[in-house]
Amino acid sequence: MHANGSAVIPAWKRILFSDFMLSRGKAQRIAAVGVMTALCIVANMFLEIKLYDVQFSLTIFVSVLTGMFIGPLFGFAAVFLGDFLGYVYNNWGYIYMPWVGLSSALFALIAGLVMGLPLRKRWGIYLKLALICLITFFVCTAGVNSAGFYFYNKYAGFSTAVIGYAESHFGGSVTYFVYVCYRLIFKLQILNSALNYALLFVAVPVINAVGAKHVPLR
Repeated sequence: MHANGSAVIPAWKRILFSDFMLSRGKAQRIAAVGVMTALCIVANMFLEIKLYDVQFSLTIFVSVLTGMFIGPLFGFAAVFLGDFLGYVYNNWGYIYMPWVGLSSALFALIAGLVMGLPLRKRWGIYLKLALICLITFFVCTAGVNSAGFYFYNKYAGFSTAVIGYAESHFGGSVTYFVYVCYRLIFKLQILNSALNYALLFVAVPVINAVGAKHVPLR
């Protein structure tokens, strides 16, 4: 126990749930996971805009919030399940691509882990958000998600747009680095990421201010 008499939360429990969820009963935890899963389904069904071959969505925003609110592993599970069920309901005619769900779920896992860092200063939440944005961008967006699409398209055959981009900008074949540049710059996914991250920096302090006694994200 701490010096003030409060119980020490085991590390393995913090990997499952956030401190806020651990302070709630089992029924409330189950309900929270269900609600956030439903929100992830909604994000996949209705919060995506496709303009030709460019896609904008709020998946990053919702996934990170899920991990911050629920915690690392159960946040991961909620987002992955939400992504899959969202695909089942509205798949746009595409095949299921598991790396997309894995990438989204990793946003929640990383966010939950970073939120568990012992930074209790007033500026701590902003530092945590900055770390979440930095880590998830390279691990999830430029890493898992881009890698999945790269190897899939390499096997199926790159589109003429990708090949043309590689030749005009890099003068060679479509390497992984070239493909990441294509997705992030040409397909504007870096802009999509920036918009989601900016929304987090706006929304999280507001959530803390409005629900400081009920749903603290610190």
